[in-house]
Amino acid sequence: MKDMKTVASYICGRYEREFGEKIDEMKLHKLMYFAQRESLILNDRPLFDEEFEGWRFGPVLPELRAIYKAGDFFPVTDEEMAGDMAVLDSVFAEYAGSDSWNLSRLSHGEICWKRSRKGIAPNDSSHNAIPLDDIRLDAFRMKERRSMLNQYGLL
Repeated sequence: MKDMKTVASYICGRYEREFGEKIDEMKLHKLMYFAQRESLILNDRPLFDEEFEGWRFGPVLPELRAIYKAGDFFPVTDEEMAGDMAVLDSVFAEYAGSDSWNLSRLSHGEICWKRSRKGIAPNDSSHNAIPLDDIRLDAFRMKERRSMLNQYGLL
């Protein structure tokens, strides 16, 4: 398992190298969420320990907000991410090129986010935790969907 700040630093650095600009905070939170889910799909284990909260625009890592605001990231090599490169490559291929708002809309389709927002008005703030087991459920659903698409030659 990796340190959350190391994963975020890797994503920030890789994003800047590949897209030539600094990643915005919303996109970073969403890529971190999709990386956590993808790790559960591919490796059957979380990528990092920290818990997401179900905020208005999707899953957020509260600890990451202060790190982002301070710009407290550091260079991380592909070698340092060994064992998790398939996860990160998949997330970058599927999601990194998408607009932050599109990623937010995608995350709103996840069961884990919907459960964390139960009883919360759409425009209200919330700090409800997103349990890892709920992310596992979304990971299982995505894994099944991919398997079906692959079976029919659509993936």
